[in-house]
Amino acid sequence: MDHHHQHLISDCLIHIFTFLDEEDLIKASSVCKEWHETAESPWLWRRMCLQRWSFCNPAATRSEDVNHSWKTYFLRRCHLEMKMTKGRTGAYICKSLRGHTGKVVGLAYLQGNSSHLPDLRNNSPIVCSASTDGTVRAWNIQSSEVLWCSPVQSELTEIICDEKREVVITSDCTGLIKTWRSQTGQEMASFSTASPHCALLQYNINNDWFLTVGTSQGSVRTLADSTLTEMSNIMVCDTFKVNTLQVSPDKKWITAGTKDNDDLSPKVIYTESLTSPSEDEDPLCLSVPVTGCQAAVFIPTQPARLAIIHHSQHRRNKALTVFDIGIKKTKYKSEIQVQQVESFPLTLHTRSSEILLEAKSSNCIVVAADEQLLVYSLKGALLSSFKDHTMPISSICVDSFRVVTASQDLSLRVLTWRNDKDHGLTLESQYHLLGGSHTMSRGFTLVACDYSSIVASVEGKDGKDVLKAYFFTS
Repeated sequence: MDHHHQHLISDCLIHIFTFLDEEDLIKASSVCKEWHETAESPWLWRRMCLQRWSFCNPAATRSEDVNHSWKTYFLRRCHLEMKMTKGRTGAYICKSLRGHTGKVVGLAYLQGNSSHLPDLRNNSPIVCSASTDGTVRAWNIQSSEVLWCSPVQSELTEIICDEKREVVITSDCTGLIKTWRSQTGQEMASFSTASPHCALLQYNINNDWFLTVGTSQGSVRTLADSTLTEMSNIMVCDTFKVNTLQVSPDKKWITAGTKDNDDLSPKVIYTESLTSPSEDEDPLCLSVPVTGCQAAVFIPTQPARLAIIHHSQHRRNKALTVFDIGIKKTKYKSEIQVQQVESFPLTLHTRSSEILLEAKSSNCIVVAADEQLLVYSLKGALLSSFKDHTMPISSICVDSFRVVTASQDLSLRVLTWRNDKDHGLTLESQYHLLGGSHTMSRGFTLVACDYSSIVASVEGKDGKDVLKAYFFTS
């Protein structure tokens, strides 16, 4: 080693080491002192972290050695993802959460591990569930402990959490909307819609809190603040229940529609018309030029790009159409503009009308129908197709790392995303997680997940649903 050119040699080594993967880099570090010091360079490990993940937080490892925090972060997160990808016995802890005496109608994470900035310490996910037994329960899924349980009320029909996970929102079969503090379970406010079915959608605009509710009478009602003060009430599909309700990523648009009438079109509504209505002007609302909406989702990486599965010209067939939503303002009026981006037929051989739709990125749509799981590009190319289940898929959860499907065959299927150099983004089927015995249960009905855990509800034959929690640790 020429000590007069040590810095030059070190820079050359660092450049050469950028071509190594983590295993080869660790092997190179044991060759000699100089190679060890170079291979331990925080810059190299930081580069590897940012190449593999868009967002990283090395402080999540609690490493005391700053120089080794990037390496520790990389190795620990890789180890966790390997365990979550393989799903072998011993890689996770499975807990049964019992306490509900009715059907579980919804799940929501109150405290979870973000897929963008995961906490690699021993965090304790907290999940909230609502049941037809009239209670809301918050669970620590690691300890199986019930943190709080609400007083009994009428049968609950839906549950969601607000964006900051500070408030739990429920609706019951009488149309009563309630909000609860997520930390304590204390009731905050209530509002009656007199609707046996309510679709719930919460969003924040400039730090202002709003809740939009779709009713079984076909109206959309918007409430504000912790007091649930009604701001607006407009009709979107008269006499048919609103069961499609989505907000765009830029929070400027709400789409509302029904799956119960093949002749009706979903509508897009300018959010300002709901949250700050004008007495002198009608709400800005426009029908999307498709009929028979089966499912809808906004593309998460675009301001207001809407994908809709609907009936094609032949009623037995389905199509997926993508629209960009915008507004054109002039001196005297404002007009909604709905511009078609793509449209293509779907190859769905489905017996039921229930179709599940999620969006992964700006160019990736996930569709579930019966036992099929399909991944399409927004251009209509079929990227992946799976039929891992023997009975219909009842629920799906999609994030940046994986897709989890729940099925009536009493299994969860875990699939992971992978970037292929030749084919781009692909989905790979990995393993099943089983939910119990068919003699006691009818199958999975719902599934939710964060970065390192999966929670799903199992329908009990005795009418008492059980939650199954699968928790991975690094």
